[in-house]
Order: sequence, then structure tokens, then C-alpha cells
Amino acid sequence: MTEIKAPMKEKRSDFRFFHRLRVRWAEVDMQKIVFNAHYLMYFDTAIADYWRALALPYEEAMPMLGGDLYVRKATIEFAASARMDDLLDVAMKCARVGTSSIVFHGGLFRGDELLVTCELVYVFADPATQTSKPVPALLRQLFTDYEAGGAVHAMHTGNWVALREDASNLRRVVFIEEQKIPEEMEWDEHDETSLHAVSRNRLGQVIATGRLLPTEEGVGRIGRMAVHRTLRGGGHGAAVIETLEDAARSRSDREVVLSAQRSAEAFYRRLGYAVSGMPYDEAGIAHIEMRRML
Repeated sequence: MTEIKAPMKEKRSDFRFFHRLRVRWAEVDMQKIVFNAHYLMYFDTAIADYWRALALPYEEAMPMLGGDLYVRKATIEFAASARMDDLLDVAMKCARVGTSSIVFHGGLFRGDELLVTCELVYVFADPATQTSKPVPALLRQLFTDYEAGGAVHAMHTGNWVALREDASNLRRVVFIEEQKIPEEMEWDEHDETSLHAVSRNRLGQVIATGRLLPTEEGVGRIGRMAVHRTLRGGGHGAAVIETLEDAARSRSDREVVLSAQRSAEAFYRRLGYAVSGMPYDEAGIAHIEMRRML
């Protein structure tokens, strides 16, 4: 059995992962406190986000791992109550991995105050028969590495020949299938001359991609930024941007420019980009040019 050290007297410092939520009116009872059954929902919601923190799109990842997870036991211990409009942090960690079982510990915090603790026991099993089977070594190691502060994805850069299959598969899903951009507009001559970045999770799934066009008078252009739908907001797009900026900087570019979808404008602002020019339409989607000095 593999053990991941996890003391049961939970403190915020015991956790790497936190899911933030605000208590809603529908979740409180006649005592004006959160109805006890909702606490289990809070922890279950946090578990779904924990998988995103592992860079694993759950629905796609489980078949690749050859099984699925089923709850065996869920226990909750109450220390204090949460109330409507409280801002809560639901902390989760993988505490122990057995032969076929996975134990998670959770803590519900209001600031530094611990309100509720939870233990969730899952069994890894064959979905067809729901009979238990050993936790895959790759998943076991992923839990250990994540809880130790390790990386859950790896960035790869290269030309179109090397990364075409991985980059194009994700771009097809995001741009052509999801955003309904015409296929003839997605593929262009710049792919052949660009530096491409691809981020893969520990299962080898492509979770993010982007490209850096050849420099023009010291200005690099970043484009075709795509992140797996279920993993957006997890820092994967920012990691691609950082990788491409480093590449631009290493070839002495003084500035990078990109064509941002307006829905992603706030994301790029947080990365230091500023609007340059007027909004425009491309493939039926509102865009704005943004720039950042290197």
C-alpha cells in the first residue's frame, strides 16, 4: 500500500487544493445555517475540481485508466456551522491509496476556521461489473506527486511536423467543433513556419496548445490558443503563453501581439497584455488586438 502523509487534524496548511464557493439561500435551513446534507455536496463538488487540478478531464481520463471510481463510504464531522453568504474554501487531499481504494480527506474553512471535516473512500472498479481492480500505477503516482507539490503536465515545443497531430486535434475540437469556425479558416500557411507549444497531462492527453509566428521587425505574434474545455481556468493557457513568450524573448523579440477573443480579454489582461486598436469581427466572433512588451 502507498501512503501519503495526511494528519487528520486538518489545517489550511495541510492542503494544496482549495475550491472556493459562497453559501446560497437555497442551501440554508430554518435555523439560517447550511442544511447538513449540503456539506457532502460541497465536498463532492470540490472533488470534481480536484480532478481538474490534476489536469485530468474525468470523463475522458477514466476510460484511459481502464476503470472508474465509486464511493464506498462518506463520513462528515461537524465543528461549526456555515451561514448564508459565507465565503468558504473546500480543501481536499488524497490521504491514502490502497490496492483498489482511494481515501480523500476534506476540510471546509471559513477563513482559517475549520467548520467541517470529511473522509471520502472511493473504490477503483470495472464499470461493466463494478468489481474492484487495482488502482493504476500511473494514477497512484499522480496523486503522490501532486500532493508533494509536483507538476501534473509537461510542455513540449516544436515545429508543425513534430506537433501537428496533437495541436491540430485539440484545435479541431475547440475551434471547429465547439466554436463553429469554418475548417478552411482554421488551417493556414503559418502553421508550417510557426513554433508550436503543446501541454500534455500525465496520461499524455493534450490539454492546451498555441503557436508563435516568425518574428516581424522584433514583434512576435501568438495565436491559435486553445485549452481543453473542462480544464479552462486551471492555468494551462497561461503556461502556453509563458512558454511562447520565453521563445520570443530568446530570439530577441521586443514585443508580442495577439488577436484575443473578447471573451478572453480579461484573461490576457491578467497576463500583462493591453488592448491595441478597435474591436473587430473574425469568423463571427468578436476580437481585439492586444500587446505586451517583453
